[in-house]
Amino acid sequence: MSATSSPEIKALVVCLGNICRSPMGEAVLKDIAQKRGIDIEVDSCGTGGYHVGEEPDERTVEVCRKHHVAINSLARQVSTSDFIQFTHILASDESNLRHLNRMKPANATAEVRLWGSYLDNKPIPDPYYGGKDGFEKVYEQCVRLSDAFLDEVTKAES
Repeated sequence: MSATSSPEIKALVVCLGNICRSPMGEAVLKDIAQKRGIDIEVDSCGTGGYHVGEEPDERTVEVCRKHHVAINSLARQVSTSDFIQFTHILASDESNLRHLNRMKPANATAEVRLWGSYLDNKPIPDPYYGGKDGFEKVYEQCVRLSDAFLDEVTKAES
């Protein structure tokens, strides 16, 4: 294996619009993996195309910065190629999981699961229409889910 090989774990965090939960999840998962010394590729996207090309919600960015987590993604919509490019697709809630399973191609290789299934089976609530407190709760949930996900997938590799 060469030094330029790609990571074996490639995770895609998915929510509806890719401006709140999934970009925060992407940033937190990358941050925690880096702190734990785990080589991982992480991206995020939305099942809807409402915000394609937009930066994350300012409250998402503010909460990540408060916790010293780098966040720098632009919204994009999930595509069928994601089901082959990624090893794990992490849905933020049941609605997005259903959408992903409906569009999953026959040749998909990614494991598609509710992100909460790695810990407590709880969905990540959409904080968009609430206050900053909701974004803080999503951040805390993303930290717990990132640790649980990394614990399981690194255990599976060893």
